[in-house]
Amino acid sequence: MPVSIVEQGGRIVVGTPYHPNFPARARLLGGDWDALRHVWIFDAREGDRVRSLCREIYGTESADGVAPLPCAEGQARNEFSEGVAMPHYFGHRQRLRERMIANGAESLPDYELLEVILFAARVRGDVKPVAKALLAHFGGFAEMMSAEPDALAAAGLNVAGIAAIKAAREAALRLMRAELQQRPVVNSWDKLIDYCSAQVAHGKIEEFHILFLDRKNVLIKDERQQRGTVDHTPVYPREVVKRALELGASALILVHNHPSGDPTPSKADITVTQDIKKAAAPLGVVLHDHVIIGRNRHTSLRELGEI
Repeated sequence: MPVSIVEQGGRIVVGTPYHPNFPARARLLGGDWDALRHVWIFDAREGDRVRSLCREIYGTESADGVAPLPCAEGQARNEFSEGVAMPHYFGHRQRLRERMIANGAESLPDYELLEVILFAARVRGDVKPVAKALLAHFGGFAEMMSAEPDALAAAGLNVAGIAAIKAAREAALRLMRAELQQRPVVNSWDKLIDYCSAQVAHGKIEEFHILFLDRKNVLIKDERQQRGTVDHTPVYPREVVKRALELGASALILVHNHPSGDPTPSKADITVTQDIKKAAAPLGVVLHDHVIIGRNRHTSLRELGEI
């Protein structure tokens, strides 16, 4: 890791490799350690003394020579950078952003797309190793994006990184949901399955969702009613029908996932489907289907003749 020094907002921000002599000397200059960003913060008036300290401890001729690492992309080098090695990733963010805009985000491999998402969480530094490590840890892009916050934290992400991933995932789901709110769901079955799969296929525990439809079978709302265990989710027909009436829904589609990956319905799945159908019918609410989402495939109880 090279040493980086940059002036920002009346402060000197310094990133350094660990050296046993640096922390004590840095504090003598009034430096504060920012544990979140892993940098030292100094008053800008101490700039010359900070640079002198870095030269003294790290030198400028070694592989760990001092180099600026601007927080804003495109910031010009300062006078202290001349003749000093730059980090190998310097300018990578800007190049990646420009390539994505020019060629489309779909042109990026998974790890580069994840890098772009993580740029919002880490204002500087190389996030490529983090992106590749996350994908390897979770086994793929979809699995990583669907991981619970606790699992992401255990994999080494901070709060900002977790928030960036969850925001990107929700943005994608909202885009898919918007398409289902523009035309009858029953005429967009493939898109419905894609949406449901994106939402729950990679979950580690069961989730029971209800799609509430209006008289034209256009989606009113998608709500998660329950979260259960790895193989069971409690569902209460009375609560399902009550919520349908509150939303003014005329039809329902039930959706839940099987974390095992096998979407074969259990006896309990069939029973709760029939119970909800019986409870909804007298109130004029039609149950169109109950879709069980597995890994890369799904099952429709209507197609099985259970509705």
